[in-house]
Amino acid sequence: MGKKTEQQEPENEQTAQVDTTQAEKNAAEEFSLEEQLRNELTQALDKIKVQQEQYLRTLADMENLRKRTQREKEELAKFANENILREILPVMDNLERAIEHADQAENGEGLLEGVQMTLTQFSQVLSRFGVEPVEAMGQPFDPALHQAMGQMESADHPVNTVVQQMQKGYQLNERLLRPAFVMVAKAPTALAPEPEEQNQNTTTELDEEQNDF
Repeated sequence: MGKKTEQQEPENEQTAQVDTTQAEKNAAEEFSLEEQLRNELTQALDKIKVQQEQYLRTLADMENLRKRTQREKEELAKFANENILREILPVMDNLERAIEHADQAENGEGLLEGVQMTLTQFSQVLSRFGVEPVEAMGQPFDPALHQAMGQMESADHPVNTVVQQMQKGYQLNERLLRPAFVMVAKAPTALAPEPEEQNQNTTTELDEEQNDF
């Protein structure tokens, strides 16, 4: 019995040592896992912080871009007609010269010539910016280009043909700016017989009736 007890004691000691080693190993693994999780959490928090800073910078950049775009839009609207207005200024100069010349001239020929030249120059300016007059006179009435102000009897023009232009129409790059105000032809009404012709016809009919009696 004594020997058997002595043999069991070393075995128990070995078992205890194995258990202790396994426990230490498990504890080390748990610590390692906890440390790993802590590191991953720290990295995730750092990444979130970086992304948040990037988001705030992007938000600020977008706000600055919006403000800059709004300013540019306002500037564009304010000076959108700058080119055409610069082209019109010489036309104004010529009109002023024509008026000055008319005050000094004894007749109106110089004024008429100056106004005609200015009108030609004005038409050229409009043409450079894509503005062209609408053709109206002698053209078939087109509601997309013409605005009828009334009708005129005409035996020389087909029905629904423009026979008079009261105000010119204009197109901008083939898009209507203003319709032409026109009068449109209509068929002439039948002429009533003159009173003398009616009397002559009546007298002739009476004479024919008396001769029949």
